[in-house]
Amino acid sequence: MEIKYGGTNIDPWGNTKAGLKLKGKINRKDFGLVWNATIETGGVLVSEEVKINANIELLKKIIQIQNPNNNP
Repeated sequence: MEIKYGGTNIDPWGNTKAGLKLKGKINRKDFGLVWNATIETGGVLVSEEVKINANIELLKKIIQIQNPNNNP
């Protein structure tokens, strides 16, 4: 798998976001997915190789912790 970090930015609402791009290949048989069917031309219906391409956007969540001794 190849992962590229695209950087962070602040959106118009003040949220911090990060971007990543993921690209790679896996063999579906490594995960127990072994079903297949032969087609008329002699090939197979499903490839063993699965290509993965994903654009990922992460949002930073800010959690406010209240002081248990400071009851309103």
